[in-house]
Amino acid sequence: MTDRWYREKKREHFYRQAKQDGYRARSSFKLKQINNKYTLIKPGDVVIDLGAAPGGWTQVALEAVGESGLVVGIDLLSMKPIKGATLLQGDMTKEETLGQVVEAAEGRMADVILSDMSPDISGNYTMDQARSVWLCEKALETAVRLLKNEGHFVCKIFEGEDTQEFVNKLKMMFKELKRYSPPASRKSSSEIYLIARRFDRSKCNI
Repeated sequence: MTDRWYREKKREHFYRQAKQDGYRARSSFKLKQINNKYTLIKPGDVVIDLGAAPGGWTQVALEAVGESGLVVGIDLLSMKPIKGATLLQGDMTKEETLGQVVEAAEGRMADVILSDMSPDISGNYTMDQARSVWLCEKALETAVRLLKNEGHFVCKIFEGEDTQEFVNKLKMMFKELKRYSPPASRKSSSEIYLIARRFDRSKCNI
């Protein structure tokens, strides 16, 4: 059997499992695997999900925070409502959108900020990778504004020449940093997840 055949079977498995379990996307399993490994999201937490559409990560975050927690998802695209979550449509690079998120979070700082944002794929990997890093930078700017001290930050990034510089920035601001490729990711994918734990606000300089 070819590697491609195995990859396709793996994709089909997570796609079917997502449908069976009521998740909106197979990527839901990436967050489940991340949280099972690193225990980032706990009951009662405030979680902000950047690039949330179609809502799979928001669903997983809701399960983790329970009834006492709060989850706000935001994306440029509109999303169908998810019971228990606040979903916003907007651009996180704009100040007015940030204000909407603060209002939706009821003025509370976030315990966890998630970003599964990806650029529109152009086919030019150098360009796509650079855009991926730019989205991570924007997600980090949001974290600096809204993440509480000792909070956690997760973002997806495409591996490339710009990755290490961003990693170094995270290492300065967080006490722990791990790279992780969840089993639900495609083997051929160049994406990895940066798991940044225990935000140190005193080291924040952006």
